[in-house]
Amino acid sequence: MSCLTRFAFAGFFLAPFAAMAASASMAAAPWRTREFIYEQASFPQCHASTIVESTAGTLLTAFFGGTHEKHPDVGIWISRHEGGRWSAPIEVANGIQFTRPDGMVVRHPTWNPVLFQPKGGPLLLFYKAGPTPQTWWGMLTTSTDDGRTWSEPRRLPEGVLGPIKNKPVQLADGSLLCPSSTESPVDGWTIHFERTRDLGRTWEFIGPIHTQQEFGAIQPSVLQHRDGRLQILARTKNDVLVTSWSADQGRTWSRVEATKLSNPNSGTDAVTLADGRHVLVYNPTRRQPNGANGPRSPLIVAVSQDGREWQDAGTLETDDAANGYSYPAVIQTRDGMIHITYTWRRERIRHVVIGPAELGTRK
Repeated sequence: MSCLTRFAFAGFFLAPFAAMAASASMAAAPWRTREFIYEQASFPQCHASTIVESTAGTLLTAFFGGTHEKHPDVGIWISRHEGGRWSAPIEVANGIQFTRPDGMVVRHPTWNPVLFQPKGGPLLLFYKAGPTPQTWWGMLTTSTDDGRTWSEPRRLPEGVLGPIKNKPVQLADGSLLCPSSTESPVDGWTIHFERTRDLGRTWEFIGPIHTQQEFGAIQPSVLQHRDGRLQILARTKNDVLVTSWSADQGRTWSRVEATKLSNPNSGTDAVTLADGRHVLVYNPTRRQPNGANGPRSPLIVAVSQDGREWQDAGTLETDDAANGYSYPAVIQTRDGMIHITYTWRRERIRHVVIGPAELGTRK
C-alpha cells in the first residue's frame, strides 16, 4: 500500500497545488471511504464511470473498459457493492454489430454509461455505441433484479442519444429529463435535452439551447432548486464551466453563461443534496500556454448554497500523473452519504464516500 493510500485511509487527503492560485484554499475533507472498485481487470484501461443506488439499496457502478478509448473492444462493465466490497467487473454490453459471411466480427467501441434508478421502474443503463462521438448512437438496457442480469440492449430512436454522460432527473410528473449534447462537425458542441415519459420508449427533444458561436459546451449535469427551478453546469472548450436555468421543468432555458469556475475541457458532475446544498466535482485548471487542454488534475469537490457561488470543499487527487483524474459521477444515497466515482489515471475507477455534515468549506 502506498504512502498516499495509507494517508487517505487515515482520514484526510489535502495537498497544495499551484494551478489554483486564483481559487479559494482547499479544505480537508474527512472521507468515510476511499477505495478502488477493482485492483485488477482483464482490460488495461477504463473511463467514464457512473454510480447509482438501486431500489433495493444496492450500489452499482458502470464504466467503459478495453484496450483504450475508441478501440472496438471497449465494452460496458458493471460492478455491484455487496457484503462491504465491490464485485469483480462483468461486461454487460459491447459494440458487436454482426458477423460477416467471412467470419469477421464487425464491432464498434462503447462509451459513457449512465445508470439511473427511476421510481416505479427497472434499473436503467444508458450508453453510446459507434466509432466516434460524432457518429455514435444511444443504447439502453434494463434490469429488474437489482443489476444481476440485464435485458437485451436496444437502440434508442434515431437522433436520441440519452443522457450523454451525467444522470437524468425524474420530474414531478414522473418523466425523465436527460441532459445531453452533440459534438457535430457542422454545428459544433451544443447542449440539448431529451425527455421521456415512458422510461425510454418515446422521446421529446429540447434544444439545442445555445450555438457554437456562444460556447462549445457538452455534458451538462442538472441541479434541482427548492423553488422548482432547474440549473445545469457543463464543460466547454472555453476554459470555463457554463450554466443555464429553467423555470418550467426543462421546457425552456435561459441564455447559457460562463460561471466563475475554470475547467480544462474535462467532464464534471453535480448533484443537489437533500438539505438543499449543491455539490460539484470537477477539474479547476485552465488551458496551457501552447493552447493544449489543461491537466485533469487536481480533481476537487465544491459546495454551493445557491448554484452561483461555489466554495472549495476538498481535494480528491492532486498529483500530475499523465492521464490524470477525471470524469466524476456523484450521487447522494438514502442514508445521506455522498458517493463519488472517477477515473484514476485511466487504469482504475476510484470510489469515495463523504458524510454531508462533514463536507465543510472555508474561504
